[in-house]
Amino acid sequence: MIRWVLVIFVALIVFSFLLPWLEKLGIGRLPGDLRFRFRGRVFSLPFASTILISMVVLLIARLLK
Repeated sequence: MIRWVLVIFVALIVFSFLLPWLEKLGIGRLPGDLRFRFRGRVFSLPFASTILISMVVLLIARLLK
């Protein structure tokens, strides 16, 4: 259980760093992705996009198996 929480946490961090590049593709602006401004900084929590990317990676892994 803790391993999955750690994987999701690391995926969110990596996704947050790649977000400016991925926004050009439309990822990061899905319903369920949260973006808010706090003290002049913009914070993004891409929950829906992370789930979408995880499902695509899972599908590719199953096809390669």
